[in-house]
Amino acid sequence: MINNFQRNPQSNFPPVVEHAKNAYKCWILIERNLPKCERYGLGQKVDFLFTDLLDILQKAAFSPIETKISLLGQSLSIIDSLRFFVQLCWELKLIPPKQFTLIGQEIEDIGKMVGGWRRGLITKTSAEAKEKK
Repeated sequence: MINNFQRNPQSNFPPVVEHAKNAYKCWILIERNLPKCERYGLGQKVDFLFTDLLDILQKAAFSPIETKISLLGQSLSIIDSLRFFVQLCWELKLIPPKQFTLIGQEIEDIGKMVGGWRRGLITKTSAEAKEKK
């Protein structure tokens, strides 16, 4: 008998999680071409930030609203760090301009999606609080 994990996975995650997964896949390809010492320094830092972001986003996808808002706030902080460290890689000429533009746009899109998701939840919870009064 085949369990659900072994079948062709249909994602139950929000689009932002899928977008973050795709951005991480893009980063993996970039990271492989970094010089060895930078790969285990800045490259590893960016890698950890991406995996932390994916972890928090997947937790947020299945959390209650109050927890979700907090997790999305943490995600935005990680996204800011990602922007900084990816830009630093580019400034040090570790990433070619074309790849920097690609990964930078992916990170920006993720930030917009997370920010919109968080704002929507805050608006929804404040509207529900007003209705209860």
